[in-house]
Formats: sequence, C-alpha cells, structure tokens
Amino acid sequence: MLKIYQRLWQVNWSEQWQYRANLIMYLLYWLVSPVVYLAVWTTIARGQGSVGGLSENDFVMYYMTLLIVEQFTSEITIHIFAYKIQDGTLSGELIRPIHPILTNTLVNNLAFKMLTLLAMLPVWGVLCLLFQPDFSTVKWQGVLLAIPAVMLGFAISFLVGATLTCVAFWTTRVWALYEFYSGLVALFSGQFVPLQLMPSFVQQVSRFLPFQLYRYFPIQLVLGKLSTGEIVLGYLQGIFWLILAWLAFGWVWRHGVSKFSAVGA
Repeated sequence: MLKIYQRLWQVNWSEQWQYRANLIMYLLYWLVSPVVYLAVWTTIARGQGSVGGLSENDFVMYYMTLLIVEQFTSEITIHIFAYKIQDGTLSGELIRPIHPILTNTLVNNLAFKMLTLLAMLPVWGVLCLLFQPDFSTVKWQGVLLAIPAVMLGFAISFLVGATLTCVAFWTTRVWALYEFYSGLVALFSGQFVPLQLMPSFVQQVSRFLPFQLYRYFPIQLVLGKLSTGEIVLGYLQGIFWLILAWLAFGWVWRHGVSKFSAVGA
C-alpha cells in the first residue's frame, strides 16, 4: 500500500506543476481575505490601542499564523472529485482495487497543499517585512503541540469535505451546499476574525462545532493562548469529530456508490 501512495504522490506532484495558473489563482484566493483582515484589524488596533484586549501585534501574529495553518488544514476535494460523479468518469476509478477518495484524491490534496505552501512562503516573508510581527512570545512547545492539531484539523476537514462532495451521488451538483459550508467555516473557525471578538452566542456555538479545529485551535496553540485544560478538551473534541466525520463519510460513500450511474449507463 505504501508503494501505491508513493506512486500516486509522484504522479500528482508532477501533475500539479502543469497547472501553474491554477496554482496562482488558488494562492490569491487564500491570501486575499487574511491579508485584508490583517490590514483592517491592525489599523483599527493601532488607532484605538487595542480591540477586545488584542493589540496590533496580536492581530499581526494571529493572521500571519492563520496563513500557514490554513494552508495545512484546507482541502479541495470538491474541486477534484465532484466532476467525476457528474460526468461519470468515476466509473474508471471504481474498478481499481483502491479507494478513489482515500488514495488519489487525498494525495492530490497533499501535493497541491505542498506546492501552494512553497509558493506562499516568499509572500509570507514579504508580509513579515511589511507588518514586522513580534513572535518572541511564541514558544517551541506551543508549535510542537500545534503540529498534531493541524494534522487532526486537516483530517476532519478532508473527511467533511469528502462527505459533502459525495452528496453529489444524489444531487449531481453540490456547489451551493459547499459554499454554504464554506461560509460556516469562515464564521466559526476564526478565519474571519479571532473568535474571542465574536458575539458570545457565536463563541458558544463554535465550541460545539468542528470548524474551530480547522483554524482557531491550532493558531491558539502556536501562540500559547490556551490552558492545559483547554488543550486537552480541544484534542478530545478533535478525536470525537474525527470519528464522527469518518463514520459519516463511510455511510455516505457506501450508499452513494450504490446509487451511482455513469452518464449513458
């Protein structure tokens, strides 16, 4: 099985280099919003001294960390797999002795993620020069604690994205559903603004949803803003949502494939 993943990585890595324009568009998509939020909130904090207890440097550190974390935890499954259900090309993958999503689609995600990260790092360096964040309060222990949290966040994000994509077995098109899901992620993950600045109702709801595990939880770990109890609770919630997402994906996949019919079949 390891050789299969190795070969898929080689193929997908080479394939990603063939779509450089696509890479630039996705990179701009992921960069624009955080950079705009960064510019807006740092300007407000500079003028008022602080916002909700967060200083200008707090906002800079938050959004600069968000740029990295988001690259690792985001997924593009719907862009890779949804059209295969719509046009019937999934048929060719179903006859292979490997799972179409948990092998090729997963490795495609990872290859794309690695390439965009390589392209983003120079931009991140330029932003550091412009905004000059002070990361002196960040400890290596927090970074180490965040690594499994980032992996957990990606696993949950990937499985939830795959589950939503598989809804196409019944509806054919799932873009509207996915856009609604993306809006929820932006609101409850801390992507739009640090969750401690959101209304108390949103903060309470976010604690029971998996979305804060995509962004906010790993970021707070890196920045060392969480207590031991909050860290343990965050990881327990992550394990719970990972199991739930795995079960949901397994159910949707099994029942969806049984209803799949390629165009013209």
